Amino acid sequence: MVVKTYRGLLADGGQDRIRLQTIKGKVGYRIVKFDLFPNKPGQESVENNVLIWKSEQSSVSVTAVDVDFTDSDLLAVGMFHDSSSESTTAGVTVVFDSEIFNQDIYITHTDTNSNIPCNYYIELEVIPLDDAGAEYTTLKDMRQT
Repeated sequence: MVVKTYRGLLADGGQDRIRLQTIKGKVGYRIVKFDLFPNKPGQESVENNVLIWKSEQSSVSVTAVDVDFTDSDLLAVGMFHDSSSESTTAGVTVVFDSEIFNQDIYITHTDTNSNIPCNYYIELEVIPLDDAGAEYTTLKDMRQT
């Protein structure tokens, strides 16, 4: 299994683009790992909400997040809580692992407690696609956007 990794520090209300699109679309991807880590561990109280999307989001809230698992544009969700007043951290990620895509993906971040950035780490499995698979995946991704 070939895996590509991506990592970044995403500002509150920020959006990153992971460029995956190829000319012929014969490479598919599936999320195999998605982790979050605070920018200032134990120093700030944060409630990081990081979402991975199939298409660019027109806006990203800095105050609230609505998560809808029925949204076909949503690939994964991560939430991380870190408190400076207590020695507690908690995190949960949900990846819809059956989803194969071959277009760019977008990561958004909202800190509902403050405005601190959040680190993310993503591993994508590389999946070779034949002509029919590439066409199907590309059309499916385009239809949903």
